[in-house]
Amino acid sequence: MALSDPTITVLLCMAAYLGGSVLFALPVCRLWALPDPRAQGSGNPGATNVYRTGGWLPALTTLALDAAKGWLPVWLAYNAGLSPLVQAIVALCAVTGHMVPVFYRFKGGKGVATALGAGLALAPITTLIMTALWLLVLWRWKISALASVVAIVSGPAISAFIDPANLPMFGLLAILIIVRHRDNLIRLAQGREIGF
Repeated sequence: MALSDPTITVLLCMAAYLGGSVLFALPVCRLWALPDPRAQGSGNPGATNVYRTGGWLPALTTLALDAAKGWLPVWLAYNAGLSPLVQAIVALCAVTGHMVPVFYRFKGGKGVATALGAGLALAPITTLIMTALWLLVLWRWKISALASVVAIVSGPAISAFIDPANLPMFGLLAILIIVRHRDNLIRLAQGREIGF
């Protein structure tokens, strides 16, 4: 018997949150015998902070794994024929899992890489434009938080022109990630944000 849409939605949201709750920076750092990223640099368990202590290879591994946990549930929701709004909610659950992970006392990361994966699953062109913008800002100012905020804020505007159906996802992700970066935004305004 086929599962109903509400059942699939609930299962995917739960799986997205639980998968998002796996902070891949921690096992990657253990694999490379690196210090816990939560006790180093910015204290964020994400690819940028892993790069500060371990270099490009563990950072890219962390990025790929964190992106994959955003990509997979959204791809499943898309292929299940669920609406763009439901796909956006599934993406939100994955990113929320990374930010407030149940496996780590609800203390997680910023969710940018997980949002990247979710975006690539559903709207690759919009997401690649946002990624190019992130790289440009990072190259110019060498501050990952600034690049992330600029890229995520641009998401809804880019989506509105290229693929309006996915505007709910980019809008929800932008709100969530900007709120999560509030401390970074304060430090940016004060000129105290950590660079690359």
